[in-house]
Amino acid sequence: MGEKDNFFLLGADEFKSRLASAGFEKYRAAQVFDAVYKNKIFAPLEIPAIPQKLREWLLENFQFCAAEMVGKKQSGDETKKYLFELNDGNFVECVLLKAPTDDGGIRKTLCMSTQVGCACACKFCASALRGFVRNLTSAEIISQALPFIEETTAGGKKSRKFEFENIVVMGMGEPLINYQNLMPALSVFNSAEKFAFGARRITVSTCGIADKLEKLSEDGFPYRLAISLHGATDEVRGQIMPINSRFPLTRLLAAAEKFSKNCGRMITLEYILIENVNDSFEQARELAKIARRLHAHINLIPYNKVPALPWRRSDAGRRAAFAKILDGAGVSYTLRREKGSEIDAACGQLALKKSLGPQ
Repeated sequence: MGEKDNFFLLGADEFKSRLASAGFEKYRAAQVFDAVYKNKIFAPLEIPAIPQKLREWLLENFQFCAAEMVGKKQSGDETKKYLFELNDGNFVECVLLKAPTDDGGIRKTLCMSTQVGCACACKFCASALRGFVRNLTSAEIISQALPFIEETTAGGKKSRKFEFENIVVMGMGEPLINYQNLMPALSVFNSAEKFAFGARRITVSTCGIADKLEKLSEDGFPYRLAISLHGATDEVRGQIMPINSRFPLTRLLAAAEKFSKNCGRMITLEYILIENVNDSFEQARELAKIARRLHAHINLIPYNKVPALPWRRSDAGRRAAFAKILDGAGVSYTLRREKGSEIDAACGQLALKKSLGPQ
């Protein structure tokens, strides 16, 4: 038997046709789709109310998980980080972040990876330490979400659902470089016949691949966009993000303006605060100018320390003062509190440790 097709990448009509060709009734397709997408049962032998012969056929003909979860860490703030081993022995990771909302609730977000390592070489990032190995397939991207399931019981009836309501693609790797595999994966989460996550609940983050960014609106990109800025001038950004030499701010901001105008959605500017690197008040004022130009929201992020790198987190006083300048400039911003630092929650830390062995 050849390589199995990934189940999640099949549309309902295609799956129905495959069932009929194998001699099964077409109505079984709806039963299987309900079990997988509504009830989150990802092991075909556990799907109820279908014949055993069909369960075995599903197992023999379709791949349901392209990555094996081999490690898990949880911090005191309920951040969870899962490590996955791929079929070729490489490792990637995925993080579940929980944060309080203004209305007293909890915002639960899954942070997914798109590559093994990264070629963009941002100097503060653990993923960059290994360099680029390869792109993840669509199936491998999808597989990262599958273990994040919680079971509940109400009225004697058990149900299964994802632990998260939002997806951000800002883990290991540069998503826009793996665009061809990213978009089919996100479609599985967004599709009404599959996991049915609204497009506004999915955010893709880029470190500034301006030529790819220019094409997003032409392609009908439906999701939210975040740009990892981390420097508000070419001088500062260029010190820590080599991609800035290829796509300086003039080019990047023009591409971002085009996206915002054509898609009509607010961009988020991600800005990790690093002590004595990009946390000056001058940078805060320049960042405010960029946010006003793009009508963008700023997400200020405390740096998560990576042992192999020299950078340090700006202290709480500096972060507050930086935010106060943004506030005075009348721009929209969030000052995120640090999450999961004790479990190596910075992008790529767990996978790097696993790949390189004991440090």
